Amino acid sequence: MTSQIQDLLATDQDLLLMQEGTMMRKVRTKSWKKLRYFRLQNDGMTVWHGSQPESMPKPTFSISDVERIRKGQDSELLRYLVEEFPLEQGFTVVFHGRRPNLDLVANSVEEAQIWMRGLQLLVDLVASMDHQEQLDQMLHEWFQQADRNQDGRMSFSEAQRLLLLMNVEMDEEYAFSLFQEADVTQSDDLGSKEFVQFYKALTKRTEIEEIFEDFSSDKQKLTLLEFVDFLRKEQKEKDHAPDLALELIDRYEPSENGRLLHVLSKDGFLKYLCSKDGNIFNSDCLPIYQDMTQPLSHYYINSSHNTYLVGDQLCGQSSVEGYIRALKRGCRCVEVDTWDGPDGEPVVYHGHTLTSRILFKDVLATLAQYAFQSSDYPLILSLENHCTWEQQRTMAHHLTEILGEQLLRNTLEGLLIDSMPSPEQLRGKILVKGKKLRTIEVDKEEEEEEELEKDEGPDLDPASPELETQPQPETQGQAAGNKKQKKKFLLLSSTTIMCPDLSALVVYLRTVPFCSFTHSKENYHIYDISSFSESKAKNLIKEAGNEFVQHNARQLCRVYPSGLRTDSSNFNPQEHWNVGCQMVAMNMQTAGSAMDICDGLFRQNGGSGYVLKPEFLRDPQSSFNPERPISLYKAQMLVVQVISGQQLPKVDKTKETTVVDPLVKVELYGVPEDTMEQETSHVENNGINPYWGETFYFRLQVPELAMLRFVVKDYSRKSRNNFIGQYTLPWTCMKQGYRHVSLLSRDGTSLHPASIFVYTCMQEDLDMDEP
Repeated sequence: MTSQIQDLLATDQDLLLMQEGTMMRKVRTKSWKKLRYFRLQNDGMTVWHGSQPESMPKPTFSISDVERIRKGQDSELLRYLVEEFPLEQGFTVVFHGRRPNLDLVANSVEEAQIWMRGLQLLVDLVASMDHQEQLDQMLHEWFQQADRNQDGRMSFSEAQRLLLLMNVEMDEEYAFSLFQEADVTQSDDLGSKEFVQFYKALTKRTEIEEIFEDFSSDKQKLTLLEFVDFLRKEQKEKDHAPDLALELIDRYEPSENGRLLHVLSKDGFLKYLCSKDGNIFNSDCLPIYQDMTQPLSHYYINSSHNTYLVGDQLCGQSSVEGYIRALKRGCRCVEVDTWDGPDGEPVVYHGHTLTSRILFKDVLATLAQYAFQSSDYPLILSLENHCTWEQQRTMAHHLTEILGEQLLRNTLEGLLIDSMPSPEQLRGKILVKGKKLRTIEVDKEEEEEEELEKDEGPDLDPASPELETQPQPETQGQAAGNKKQKKKFLLLSSTTIMCPDLSALVVYLRTVPFCSFTHSKENYHIYDISSFSESKAKNLIKEAGNEFVQHNARQLCRVYPSGLRTDSSNFNPQEHWNVGCQMVAMNMQTAGSAMDICDGLFRQNGGSGYVLKPEFLRDPQSSFNPERPISLYKAQMLVVQVISGQQLPKVDKTKETTVVDPLVKVELYGVPEDTMEQETSHVENNGINPYWGETFYFRLQVPELAMLRFVVKDYSRKSRNNFIGQYTLPWTCMKQGYRHVSLLSRDGTSLHPASIFVYTCMQEDLDMDEP
């Protein structure tokens, strides 16, 4: 693949022009628009920029960081500047993760097309690389970096500098011995092929060779029976180990003769352990593998809070990009806060704050385009309506006109709602969650009970002080006095009345206030949904955990972050999942452990945004209480041995001589009894192949709810340890045995080839501190 890139760089006309460089306007905001000189570097993998062609350039982005290239017409920012710059001359570089987009405007349509075609060509090429091709490309880039005089050879002094770039500080004598071994031409420098041998010597996996030799009688190969023995004893593959062994040999043994003889060499064994089949995440859990025909209330649903915000809750920017990013992450419940806007057009923003405003119809156009790109299972639009009657009518019009057939407007097949539909039945549909008018057709007893509540649903904007408290019941006298006035219209506030056109679009997800679990059970229907602030939900979990579980087996609920989280920080969703809360809304723009846990849970089941809850959280008669879990089975012991690390990135790439001192923290999240963490010691000055070999024991009471998180950090004696990478997964998706853990960045993007090598297994709990 390296040669393919080099061939393209020499022959593709677009790439040739990009290597010459182009003056383009970099657009950050409506007012910040500056000319910059952009140039594709000779490696074909990085773009640099400077203020002028002759100025000192600096790195702008790597091709591997780019997700896609968008046309100027699809840029929210460039559309605002359409009178200043023709959209055809603009384009957007969209990055993986949370990195802000890069909007650029070329001097002509032709120049814009050259960069759009060229960048997309390289992005597609990188995306198509397999593991070996990625490794070849990385080695090529390292060789180019180390070869400072560009003579195609690497001296020992250049190799020493490269070791620091590769994140390892090595004894000079030992490094020189490896260098001499690789220098087969004895020329005192290395060519590109010799450098590959030098790299292999640097990254030799002695810990894997030891495992191999433990099962190999001749220390050279694993026979079919020996490999089956390994798969059964260590990888816990059990009954299908013989068939699996044949598949894996055929897939990973590089020698054709070895494949014919059904034996596995050391190289084949290493390839297997470094592949998706040797990954800790069970590949069987990656596609849709769960039953998707159960009621919506039986699933955890990937949910977002204040989705329109890409910054903080007070002054942050509102943008349709917030919806695009959330949907790309597999989000299936987005929030839309609507307020009266100018010219009769409703706007979306965080009310009573300085956050910017976007048009409601632009949000809907974005949802129509992106709703089902990552998942075709239903999208829930959580509507927080603060508009007057007239603008509510406009909202209803936009919903029906812009979303069209995607919008669910009636119950399935026009049937009465006697059970909630399933994700499977609602594929490709957008459901509106919101308040709904009550009419005289509603059961009288239900109407009387519901009208005992002031209509200030706790799922409204938590930043509004008047909405911080939970609604209190009116007296029976007040209810009777209000009943005649409220028989037709549901009051949103003292001055705002619900518009029937908008009310009619709420079909299965009617928002209702919460009083108590008893009240909900006696008065609400399966399609009624209440929302809770994180603090209210926490209190209910402690006070009435089992009732909360039973409530969530019958009805949907939503939990949102405290209004005090003005920095858009997140709470741990795990404790709310423990009682079966379906929609735990996260500030998806904010990276951190809470979002890692959320992403970890929803990585499974095809990234559909729906994960089936454990059976004991789907039973309305369940006796389960996470605060006092009576073990469904006998408690088990999870054993985690952290063995080694591979190709860990630098914390600060600008500091060439700084090398990490890595350690690994193993965190377990679940019911309170199961939540704990343990940490290895640190390894000094080695990010390329650190070895720990430390074993931890975790007692698991309710493994079905457990989430396992590996965090690699750079040890610091003077300050807090710095984050290097992490990976989080559900216990239910964990493969036992010797496995590699592929590390992700703080934003959840791949840090390939960075990984850690671990051993995990489950044992019976012997009621001891350690088995």
